[in-house]
Amino acid sequence: MAEMMYWQGILRAHDEEMARDPLVFAMGEDIGVAGGTYKATSGLFAKYGEQRVIDTPISENSYTGIGVGAAMIGARPIVEIMSVNFAWLAMDQLMNNAAKIHYMSGGRIRCPFVMRVPGGTAHQLGAQHSARMEKVFMGISGLRVVTPATPRDAYGLLKSAVRCDDPVVIIEHESMYNLKGEIPDEEFFTPLEGVEVMRPGKDVSIFAYNISVHWALDAAQKLAQDYGIDAEVVDLRALKPMDRAGIAASVRKTHRAVVVEEDEAPVGVGSEVMAILNEECFFDLDAAPVRVHALDVPIPYNRHLEKAAIPNAGEVVAAVRKMLGR
Repeated sequence: MAEMMYWQGILRAHDEEMARDPLVFAMGEDIGVAGGTYKATSGLFAKYGEQRVIDTPISENSYTGIGVGAAMIGARPIVEIMSVNFAWLAMDQLMNNAAKIHYMSGGRIRCPFVMRVPGGTAHQLGAQHSARMEKVFMGISGLRVVTPATPRDAYGLLKSAVRCDDPVVIIEHESMYNLKGEIPDEEFFTPLEGVEVMRPGKDVSIFAYNISVHWALDAAQKLAQDYGIDAEVVDLRALKPMDRAGIAASVRKTHRAVVVEEDEAPVGVGSEVMAILNEECFFDLDAAPVRVHALDVPIPYNRHLEKAAIPNAGEVVAAVRKMLGR
């Protein structure tokens, strides 16, 4: 095992896949000479050259379209959108071309296209650079959507996405690029489907994804130390398709569920998990499931208001204690 930062895991995956397959290339704003806003492509321009590490104009729809078209004829592009808010500008290419072409061509054309998008709140970047768009991507048939919570998964999910013949959106988090964690020295792949139990427990299941996994783990530690509550933390990780069986398996063990997300509540990941709980686990629940989520407001620039707008580990602890009456 080597300790690496989140961005280093992404960089390593890029490097390995580009060295393996000359049809893998990267493109996006400032990813070449500058090495990427979060350093996730640093050094690749010097190693692979301007034809495989492509600096683009500020035109998300155009370079996403170039990537989608290249994927349709056999290349394997990794397109980076500098901030998930800007992915709105690329939605025509992503939704109407990348996600649809396999079906519309009767299975004759595949689109092995990867889009990497950093999102979430990140230290006063303001409302136009702090979006959480998981719910949008999840609503597009034909896309796979994954979101790594650790450096290990940042590496493993990108490796799997590049090898996948479907279009994959990888949602990273702007606050986690310097997060450290162990990554095995040998090559490995994180599945694009399925949950991961990050901490086993017996009293309550806490479902989370992306940065909220870390709030859940912190909360679980405090619940165990201070209140004797044994919480299971489940990283949803693959948001589309979502692992209904994995979610149900955890709840059938603990009989209680709390869903934690950085996003607002309406029509989100938490809503989908709640629907699964109702459809799959209704008679296994000993209490009504609870959601912990952001306020339904644009993310403020003021740092105190920004902090108040999004959930934290303390709110997760409070939700679990209320559910269990402790």
